[in-house]
Amino acid sequence: MEVQVVSRNGKPILKLDSLPATTTVQDVKAKIHSAKKGPYPGRQMLRLDVKGKALKDEDTLASTGFKSGSNLYLKDLGPQVGWSTVFLCEYAGPLLVYFWTYTRPWIFYGADAATKPYAPVVHIAAACWSIHYAKRLLETIFVHRFSHATMPLMNLFKNCSYYWGFAGYIAYHVNHPLYTAPCCSQVYGSAALFILFELGNLSIHLLFRDLRPEGSKVRQIPLPNSNPLTLLFNYVSCPNYTYEFYAWAAFTVMTQCLPGM
Repeated sequence: MEVQVVSRNGKPILKLDSLPATTTVQDVKAKIHSAKKGPYPGRQMLRLDVKGKALKDEDTLASTGFKSGSNLYLKDLGPQVGWSTVFLCEYAGPLLVYFWTYTRPWIFYGADAATKPYAPVVHIAAACWSIHYAKRLLETIFVHRFSHATMPLMNLFKNCSYYWGFAGYIAYHVNHPLYTAPCCSQVYGSAALFILFELGNLSIHLLFRDLRPEGSKVRQIPLPNSNPLTLLFNYVSCPNYTYEFYAWAAFTVMTQCLPGM
């Protein structure tokens, strides 16, 4: 097949001849990059029409309906960053920010704040916070399988600003020397629910991992497995987010601090 790669305004970039119909979009991107006519493959988007949908890397020219001699429109997506990198940065930040605030730095609370007593719930909240974000970091490394290798670099700054900023906002209130702790039954009951919902969230993520073989982009309909915490799939579409919501609701009740929501 003959492929004419053009820019969004129709300017010719590269002509590829004698390509088999089984050539994948990823192969075409690699050829564009090796010919020094475009950025690395992860930064490229190819489309059949200027305003058409992006072609998937695993699609072949034949499966897309491409006709020999037609155009493929190339768009530079700009600087990219790996999904895992973004997740690791956005989840590591809240741990660092929270525990820095947990020490009651003078810049926030004054010189004598660190010497004032901590309520037990403050320590429990720090432990729950650690469990949540440590879980997220470990899931990023060992559990999650991403369908896309990269995302726009700007997402790194947007995501980190959100996670890091709210971590500081929540931590400021919970660790404040004037913080008023709720009763023990409220604290321990909510902490137990927080752990249960975190286990539920983990269970759903593990089930998702098993639905996609490593190195593939297969999509399957999730169904409950032998783990009873996955039965929530019978009632909601995204039980991982349901468990996440209830975990943070439990954290909010435990700390009696609205910013936790």
